[in-house]
Amino acid sequence: MNKKENLIKLIFTVLAFSSLLFLLGIIIVLFKESFPVLKNINIADFIFGMHWYPTYEPPEYGIFPLIAASFWVTFGAMLVAVPLGIGSALYINELASARQKQILKPTIEILAGIPSIVYGFFGMLIVAPFLQKIFNIPTGLCAFTASLVLGIMAIPTVTSLAEDALSFVPKSFKEASYALGANRWQ
Repeated sequence: MNKKENLIKLIFTVLAFSSLLFLLGIIIVLFKESFPVLKNINIADFIFGMHWYPTYEPPEYGIFPLIAASFWVTFGAMLVAVPLGIGSALYINELASARQKQILKPTIEILAGIPSIVYGFFGMLIVAPFLQKIFNIPTGLCAFTASLVLGIMAIPTVTSLAEDALSFVPKSFKEASYALGANRWQ
């Protein structure tokens, strides 16, 4: 049995390090292919440039709008996911009956495992046209839609992590806070 375990351990170790080697290879290829462009453009122009036109003559490589959009979409997603996720975790941990916990916790774990491509497809086919119709905008594919879909995608993960954290608080801590005058929500 010990030889079999050692063989399995060796196989998994080799696979783990090979995945790191592949990742390193991808990074090296990306830098190698992008290095000629970085020779011809100032790094400040690259980061703070406002236009991305790689096929123009001369080409323009500005990624500032992409960086700003990433921050805005992430901030919007946090506005959606954090309150709803923590609120859901509080409900599951503090208010839900044992039967409800048995149903809700595995359901949330399953929702957390749905691939992001599924959420994106749902956002493009259902959420974007819905928001386009509701707000009467030319296209539903905007930062608001992306924030909303990303927030919906993150809710199960936030809920699961917050509920796990709340469930590890010792009962004695809760009782001690009640003794000091805290109410249930505090």
